[in-house]
Amino acid sequence: MTVFDLLAIVLTITAVFAYINERFIKLPTPIGVTLVGLIISLGMLIFNNEVLVLWAENFLNMLDFNAVVMRGMLSLLLFAGSLTVNLDNINKQKWLVITLATLGVLMSTFLVGTMTFYVLKLFGIHLPYLYALLFGALISPTDPIAVLSILKKVGVPKGIETLITGESLFNDGVGVVVFSVILSLLGAGGHGSGPEVSLSNIAQLFAQEAIGGVFFGLTIGLIAYYLLKSVDEYTVEILITLSLVIGGYSLAGHLHTSGPLAMVIAGIFIGNQGRLFAMSDRTREHIDTFWEVVDEILNMILFVLIGLELLVVHYDLMSFAIGLVAIPVVLIARFLSVSLPISLIRLRKTFLPYTIRMMVWGGLRGGISIALALSLPNGSERDLIIKMTYAVVVFAILIQGLTIDKIAARIPSERIE
Repeated sequence: MTVFDLLAIVLTITAVFAYINERFIKLPTPIGVTLVGLIISLGMLIFNNEVLVLWAENFLNMLDFNAVVMRGMLSLLLFAGSLTVNLDNINKQKWLVITLATLGVLMSTFLVGTMTFYVLKLFGIHLPYLYALLFGALISPTDPIAVLSILKKVGVPKGIETLITGESLFNDGVGVVVFSVILSLLGAGGHGSGPEVSLSNIAQLFAQEAIGGVFFGLTIGLIAYYLLKSVDEYTVEILITLSLVIGGYSLAGHLHTSGPLAMVIAGIFIGNQGRLFAMSDRTREHIDTFWEVVDEILNMILFVLIGLELLVVHYDLMSFAIGLVAIPVVLIARFLSVSLPISLIRLRKTFLPYTIRMMVWGGLRGGISIALALSLPNGSERDLIIKMTYAVVVFAILIQGLTIDKIAARIPSERIE
């Protein structure tokens, strides 16, 4: 099957799922298309249609979810999401955003990993502690793709929306870096067979990925800014932003810096400085429309694939129970890693009521967590982590995504600084 055939099948399935949701179910698009995908996947499994299940499994294996998300869609989605972020709003809460996206991710990684390690022991399962930490690292960052697409439909007060959006955009890049560092500790073979990794090497890797990604994103953003400022033809300017994203993300990989962080920084820079000083009104309108369409279509494709991935995740009673237990473990860790920084900053700053609840329940996980889990070396540890990850992601999208508006409705509309 050629790449064109794969693309044709994905787009057709996405269009059908999106139509079914829009015509009959009428849920927010990410939730609706995921639900349709889950229902169809469950139907194929329940009715035991082996031919269709086998074809779907082969198709999903050929598609390579990890490559599609991490090396294809992620750069475009992060740039599109950060393009609409107001830098002034982020700047007002920058210290909390930075704290949640760094220390919060590290704290959550440790909490999830440690709790998972001991909870699995109760089930008689020994998961090496570094693998438990890997699960913590891939599941701790809130997925900006899931968060942004659902927040648009909910109607959250601007202060909380900015906080959730800013954290999700930055902690995603940090989470990928933490995941890479822990994976390096396991070695290339995934069982500690790689070269010894010292504390200085870990610090160097983290700095190269995280700090390097920020500076690289700012650099390519500046280059694109001057190019945009020197012309006034929207087709050329759209092409410049597109090459910034695809070319920049590819180059970041070769330079061993964080592509996700680079895309966030470049997107915020172009979306603020570029929008104000380098674009005409006509160009601004066309660029906004283009990236909004890209964002919406890729979101639908991503959540359709999440729904279909159930076909390649083979659950038994034990793994189903472990998946269910993983959900409160992740939520507890999320609560602790969010409430501690906010409680400390609350001594000097007033927050809207329900801020912590919104941050915890609005911390959705999505395709990035699944993609990272699928990138792990083959083995029993990988299979277990994939099942726990998938359980948490489906719960986040369907349950948290469907009920977050209930919490948002309780928040007073008045803005409190």
